[in-house]
Amino acid sequence: MPVFFVSPECVTTPTVSLIGELLAHLKDSLRIAVGDTLWLNDGHGTRYRVEIKDVSKQAITGQILETTQEPLHIAPHLILGQSLLKGEKMDWVIQKATELGVHELIPIESRHSVVQLKADRLDHQLTRWRRIALEAAQQSEQWRIPTIARPQSFTTLLSRDRTISPILMLTERHDGKNLQTITLPQDMSRSLLVLIGPEGGWSKEEREIAEQRGIEPITLGQQILRAETAAIASIGILQSRLGRLG
Repeated sequence: MPVFFVSPECVTTPTVSLIGELLAHLKDSLRIAVGDTLWLNDGHGTRYRVEIKDVSKQAITGQILETTQEPLHIAPHLILGQSLLKGEKMDWVIQKATELGVHELIPIESRHSVVQLKADRLDHQLTRWRRIALEAAQQSEQWRIPTIARPQSFTTLLSRDRTISPILMLTERHDGKNLQTITLPQDMSRSLLVLIGPEGGWSKEEREIAEQRGIEPITLGQQILRAETAAIASIGILQSRLGRLG
């Protein structure tokens, strides 16, 4: 069974009270019953193993049997800057990136993105993406739900906090450094940002802006991968090198 995320306000040691959507899911879909046990996560570094003591229409009440704390971070956080993709590809990238432990995902409105989000649909789309991230984090037993940022332009993204370093820009048909040889930061207070272009690749202007900011293009090799494939391959390689996989 997944580790379900709950608001810290639901926890009043030694009991937990579950209401709202999680109540409906556990009671109606999973048929949770008195005596069952499940794991809950407050999203702030604490998990609780809980035995169900009461199930009603108003709430599920459980008793905390065990508490565990999130392991100490030993590597920088990984942030994915993903150019907007068409169809369900963006949903898929968010799901898989979450399963692989990405700390944050930033949708990029790049020059060649086929998808251009309309202002009146943005909040709905963000809600959908955050729901996908929540469900993927629960299924894969993550300690935290990744932040799904509001879409932003390539230029705006590159003007972010300087604690994000290095910035790795994946580029096709390039003979430079690759993800296996690039030097990764050891400072846990910093974050590592990897940028993935859209189906049509980065524009000339975006490449020039990156070069002006001192961002080196990085390659995944001679193969030309689809944008969503490049994203997941890159995350897998980096998380392995950072000690989170393998």
